Amino acid sequence: MNDQVGRLVDKAWDRFQQTPADRRFMIAIGGIPGSGKTTLSQIVTQALNTRHASQHPGAEPIAAFVPMDGYHLTRAQLSAMPDPATAHARRGAEFTFDGPSFLSLVKALREPLTTTIFAPSFDHAVKDPKENDIAIQPGHRIVVFEGNYVVLDKEPWREAAGLMDECWFVEVDFEVARRRLVRRHVKAGIARDEEEAGKRADENDLVNGRQIVENRVTVDEVVVSRDDESWRPE
Repeated sequence: MNDQVGRLVDKAWDRFQQTPADRRFMIAIGGIPGSGKTTLSQIVTQALNTRHASQHPGAEPIAAFVPMDGYHLTRAQLSAMPDPATAHARRGAEFTFDGPSFLSLVKALREPLTTTIFAPSFDHAVKDPKENDIAIQPGHRIVVFEGNYVVLDKEPWREAAGLMDECWFVEVDFEVARRRLVRRHVKAGIARDEEEAGKRADENDLVNGRQIVENRVTVDEVVVSRDDESWRPE
């Protein structure tokens, strides 16, 4: 993996080694849509598990990956809002997420390591969250969170960020992010073509991105994503 990611993995592993055995080491990785934060989070989680396995052959994974996507409000909840058309059009904006439930999860993971705690995932086939789909077991002593708003300087996200051991932010040029988003939206069937995908990126994703960039908490690391190959292993 590249030097930037390798340094982050080394740092996380070293800090984890200093974490008391009865608590978790938790990282939040934020960034604008299209920044590469999801890919980075997955690579970091996998690298930490690989390192643990090299030292403890046959052991269960030590790190769990928890994306924020499971905290999208459901389509039914968006339809019940005062302006449902805007709510659906702006899905992905901060107000279309269940921040209090995300904070409750983070608080629960700060409790003693006694029971399995479940988080929701996002089912892209039905376009809604899937409850209790991610199992965070007592043996998962490292948890890597990622999402647009995990380091947003607004409650309840601010309180959740304050409970993390490390907060990282993936910085990317907006034009790079836009190109990635256009490809992603077309591939996922969110948009019919590049024109429609570009309109969605400009009117929703990058509007949200400006809020994310302009209103983030103080972070421990700013990670620069320069191109589409930046997180890939060498």
